[in-house]
Amino acid sequence: MKELERDLGLPSVLAISIGAMIGSGIFILPALALEIAGPAVVLAYLLAGLLVVPAALSKSEMATAMPEAGGTYIYIERGMGPLLGTVAGVGTWFSLSFKGALALVGGVPYLLLLFDLPLQPVALGLATLLILVNVVGAKQTGRLQLAIVVVMLAALGWFAAGSAPGVQSANYAGFFDSGLGGLLAATGLVFVSYAGVTKVASIAEEVEHPGRNIPLGILGSLAFTTLLYVAIVAVLVGITDPGSVAGSLTPVAVAAEVTLGRAGVVAVILAAILALVSTANAGILSSSRYPFAMSRDQLAPPSLSTVSERFGTPVTSITLTGAVLLALIAFVPILEIAKLASAFQIMVFALINVAVVAFREGNTEYDPEFTSPLYPWMQLFGAVTGILLLTQMGPVALVGAAVITLGSVGWYLGYVRPRVRRDGVAADAIRRQVGRNALTDVEAEADERAHTVLVALTKAVGEARERSLVAMAADIVRPHDGRVLVVRFEEIPDQAPLTESATAQSPADRSFERRVEDLAAEFDVAVEADEVVSHDTKHAIVNVAESHGVDAVVAEHEPLRLRSRLLGDPVDWVVRHAPCDVLLVDNIGYDAPERIVLSGDGSPYDSRAVSVAEAFATANDGHLSLWYPDGDADDTTKYRRTMADYRSALSTLLDVPVRAESVRTDGGRPADPDVLVRAGADHRLRSAVLDERPQLPTSNCTTVTVYPVSTRRPPLVRRLLERVVF
Repeated sequence: MKELERDLGLPSVLAISIGAMIGSGIFILPALALEIAGPAVVLAYLLAGLLVVPAALSKSEMATAMPEAGGTYIYIERGMGPLLGTVAGVGTWFSLSFKGALALVGGVPYLLLLFDLPLQPVALGLATLLILVNVVGAKQTGRLQLAIVVVMLAALGWFAAGSAPGVQSANYAGFFDSGLGGLLAATGLVFVSYAGVTKVASIAEEVEHPGRNIPLGILGSLAFTTLLYVAIVAVLVGITDPGSVAGSLTPVAVAAEVTLGRAGVVAVILAAILALVSTANAGILSSSRYPFAMSRDQLAPPSLSTVSERFGTPVTSITLTGAVLLALIAFVPILEIAKLASAFQIMVFALINVAVVAFREGNTEYDPEFTSPLYPWMQLFGAVTGILLLTQMGPVALVGAAVITLGSVGWYLGYVRPRVRRDGVAADAIRRQVGRNALTDVEAEADERAHTVLVALTKAVGEARERSLVAMAADIVRPHDGRVLVVRFEEIPDQAPLTESATAQSPADRSFERRVEDLAAEFDVAVEADEVVSHDTKHAIVNVAESHGVDAVVAEHEPLRLRSRLLGDPVDWVVRHAPCDVLLVDNIGYDAPERIVLSGDGSPYDSRAVSVAEAFATANDGHLSLWYPDGDADDTTKYRRTMADYRSALSTLLDVPVRAESVRTDGGRPADPDVLVRAGADHRLRSAVLDERPQLPTSNCTTVTVYPVSTRRPPLVRRLLERVVF
């Protein structure tokens, strides 16, 4: 590929960034913000500029790390993955579309000061003309853009300097009458005024010395524009009667007429029309490239990245963007357009701050020439204040942001996810952190293994299966010189009283106790026998576990009977309410097993399941196999590498021979093991929408399903997050 010449110096970077910002922020929004905050609108512009600083620093850092990449969407998609990349791409597309609509709806009233024309038809006509200009490929030259910036700054400078002597302090009376809520609402409204500050990052490949010039250009232009906005708005408020400008469609022209007369008004009109038409054209140009870029990344239909052979432009993408622009102009009031534009920009800037954290913490090559100071507190401040600012912008902005976000998520689930398997660095960073946490849990488990195990016999299972259950329990408690409590539970109907005859020992009970005594000698552990009669076995199991301080319950996994299907699975109730771990056994024998398998679903293994599997292998001088789903074309390289590193680290922690084996999920697998251990499903996640984890085939062997006690399960939010990244 050809390389672009790095010939843009710091002055060019400053001009591009300043030109991208000054427009609707000064010619339209002051009047709308005045209605909300009164004279405190001056402080709203200053506060908005300060709140943009974290995103400006974050964007500067990412631009110097990836100077060849262009656009906010690219950074967020690479850092946060396709899901948030979809949200950011759609959000930025709408934000720029709203900004373009705002520029046209707000710019036409300045034109109407010279010509008596209807506002909306003129705005729609100009929008259509600009859409056609973008379709045929005509675009502004650098000289034209520079000329627009010079004329605009000259007119605004003349307005500020010529009007400053006429400022009346009385016009600032009742500065904070609108309160903190009004100030924050106005700050959120004018936030879009600074949206163009990071646009220069999209041409980072053409900037010389990007590690120096990009952050200086972005931060320098932000400081200059913030001061310019504050100065002009302060003058505008100070020279006009209180309330006379609030709600005006041409606030700067109204103010200029007070101090500069007709000549000042004409100069402001010329600057406003040039700036706003330029902003609208740039908005169409840049916003139409977001569907184009998303299409190339398979996040949108291929037709959106098709380039016309005749015009050399993405006609479909431009047409779609133009249709949205025309609909906004035709049906959405200007104040709501401004709020929606700011809301989406705030949301995207918050994601930019999070993306930097993802790149810094992720396991990927990331070497920026410029690094944001005060990391990660600066990024945290930017993300949190952005969210807080969104809450102050009223229901339309909040509902709009929520609808677009939910719509983007729905698009991702319905269209993108079946087609794209690509990780952001954040997902990989989360995976590695989850893996580290799982390894820490395994280390801690060594000191917390079961000392007392309850073998719950809920039916006559035969001496062989009875012995298998006790043998398992003995292998679990032996390393800690623990004890095994073997209890036969008998359930009688509710209408039958618990009399002495019902609880009297039978010959079968005494035979059972003698067998248990023999097993204690055979397994060389303390084994006790008991019998419990109750009206409800599941409650009786939990009560015995509580009264004896049991660390784990071992029981056979019974098939559901009709009563269980109607009234609920009693085993499931025990799992949820037991004060300890529950091990459910599909029992076909346990006789000195040597090949133990720990079966997983592609995420880190549960620490309790690891402990049980290791105890079985240790007690029988066996080895442990780590089963995991065989990778397919959908698995990313990052995912496979991360999980391989995790399994290697887990192997070094265990005191038995360990090997990892991939298993096909279509039924193919290595030879059947002697015992298979797996973690039970978290009942809180059984209906999780994103649960598409592969299910390993069952084996023709004894299977132990481990359900950790509820107090040791990770929080629901953490488990949902793990479901997303694994």
